[in-house]
This record gives sequence, C-alpha cells and structure tokens, in this order.
Amino acid sequence: MQKSKASRKKILIINVNWLGDVIFSTPFIRAVRETYPDSYIAVMAVPRCREVLETNSRINDLILFDEDGREKGLIGKICFAGRLKKEKFDMAFILHRSFTRALLTRLAGIKERIGYDTKGRGILLTKKLKYPDKELHRVEHFLKLAEAVGADISKKNYEFFITDADRKKAGSLLESLGVSANDRFAVLNPGGNWNPKRWPAESFSSLGDMLADKYGVRIVISGGEKDSRLAEEILGRMKHKAVSVCGKTKIRELAAIFEKAKLIVSGDSGPMHIAVSVGTNTAAIFGPTDPKITGPYGGRNYIMIKKDIGCKVPCYDVTCRDNRCMKAVSAEDVMKAIEEEGYLGSDPKKCS
Repeated sequence: MQKSKASRKKILIINVNWLGDVIFSTPFIRAVRETYPDSYIAVMAVPRCREVLETNSRINDLILFDEDGREKGLIGKICFAGRLKKEKFDMAFILHRSFTRALLTRLAGIKERIGYDTKGRGILLTKKLKYPDKELHRVEHFLKLAEAVGADISKKNYEFFITDADRKKAGSLLESLGVSANDRFAVLNPGGNWNPKRWPAESFSSLGDMLADKYGVRIVISGGEKDSRLAEEILGRMKHKAVSVCGKTKIRELAAIFEKAKLIVSGDSGPMHIAVSVGTNTAAIFGPTDPKITGPYGGRNYIMIKKDIGCKVPCYDVTCRDNRCMKAVSAEDVMKAIEEEGYLGSDPKKCS
C-alpha cells in the first residue's frame, strides 16, 4: 500500500540548548520518527550539542543555529530564517520555549508550528499547548508535543548513539592511562554546570577509596577541561591510585568510557544523563535540583540519592556557598545505596 503524503512530511525539530536537556529530547525524537517513518527529519540545535545529535540515526540532518556567532543579532536571525525557508519544511516542533525560535519558524513559512504557548508566542503557533500547571519531568514535557500529533509516547528511555571510532578512541585513552581492556573500573563525575549541584571533592575521594578497597575496581575521574583542578583535588585526597580523563575526551568518547564502566557516580549533570543513556549502572546525587523534573528517567539502571534538609527544592540560587543539601549526602550513604542495588555484585573483589 502506498504511504499517504501526510506520512512523508519534511519536519524540523527545534531543540533546546543544554546537553542534559537534549538527551531528554531523544525519546521525543524517536516518537516523531516512529509516527512519521518515511519523513525527512532535521533537528536544529546550538553548536555545543552537535556531538549528541550528529550520530542519531533517527534524524536525517542536523542544522546548527549559532546564536553567539553567525546567527547573532537581528540580521543573522533573518538570514537564518531565509535558509530555513529554502528547505521548505512542512512542520516544526518547537521544544525550545523562546519567542525567537517560534518567530523563526513563522518567517520560514513552515505551515504547521507546534509548541507550548509561552512568552506570548501563541499567535505564532498553529497548534499551541497550554504550559503545564505542574512541572513535568523534561522527558514528559517534550513528549506531550509528540502526543499532540497522535504519537505513541510510551517509550521513555533516552537514546545516545556511539560509533565504533568513539569506542576505539576511548579504549586507547584508557590504555594510555594504565586502565587495560580487562580492568574493572568505576567513574566518578564530580563536575556540574553550577557549583551548588556539585558533591564535595572529599566525598568523592572517600567513596573512590571505599569502592577500590572493597571491590577492587580502578577509579577514573571524568569531566571537562574546567574540571581538571577538581579532579586533581580528588586524586590528591585518595589513598588508591586513580586516573583522570578530564579535558581529554569529546562527548561521545566520554560516553564510550561510561559504556565500558561498571558504575558511574555523578551529581545532576549532562554526563550523568549520558551514563544512564548508555545503560551503565548510575548513582545520581541530588541537592538543589528536583529529580522529579531533571532526574534520570526511563530505564532501570540508576538510583537517586538525596537528603531532605528543609530547603525549598528546586533551588536555583547559583550563588549559594553553603551547599548543605549536597554535603548532607555522605560517602557512606552512596556506598550503601550502590550495594543495596548490587551494582558491583555481591562478591567483593569479584564484581561482575
């Protein structure tokens, strides 16, 4: 039977700006692809999210929107809208909540424009959804837009696509640091895009020693270049020798390292969601942010550790220097949670 013309649309998905949020969007991307299997689907995203999306087999093209460079300012945005217009998209899903993103789709002449009615942009949308009265998890928030066109939104798991080349580079890096292909290792990811979300360095170092003592795993510290000093502090506090890959990997190479690991321990961050997306057992430590909104989602390979200290959650005070909510979670708390889940096996020194 011939597919209907409606099933062969040219679709643009306007994505969000941050690594973790883009991972939250992957169940949405899958739902759209499964609803329109024969359609041409492009995703528009900022350059820093390129690596997360460019190998995604659900999409046909990735369009970079460099709002801090080429597309900065009014002229840059008008020119970008002109580029989109030449593509002749039939439909746009606007995951980003900004007025400007919606305006771009209108200027590009895209006939169907679907998004939440935020920032007064309802006049620009052909299908507008009321913003939820109660905060949803970001995965569900995005999936509601797919549901608006009749998509099946029952699949909640993240997707992250790693290439064999990424795995080879990750393996070579670990070998160069003395972590062989047969070594069992756990990754500690201490970074975060703002300080109040970070678990203390001394807690990470204590946990690293506990894991090495009891289960014989090697410890690898992950993060970006900006996390190198933090990694060095953790390494300096540990009695066991550990290694750092901070600043030495691209995003997908980091994902490939996570894929090889036995366990990931992290605060609320993009890398934590990458760990969940590749299926590695993950212990996620939360403080000022609400796991009901930005916590790991979908699969069953994670635990969330959080202490109630009476502060309002979520709290977005990036200037907070107290960090009581993260300090309240001890290394012993995290170790206990990991062992209760059996993430490193029941037989110390012989974790599976």
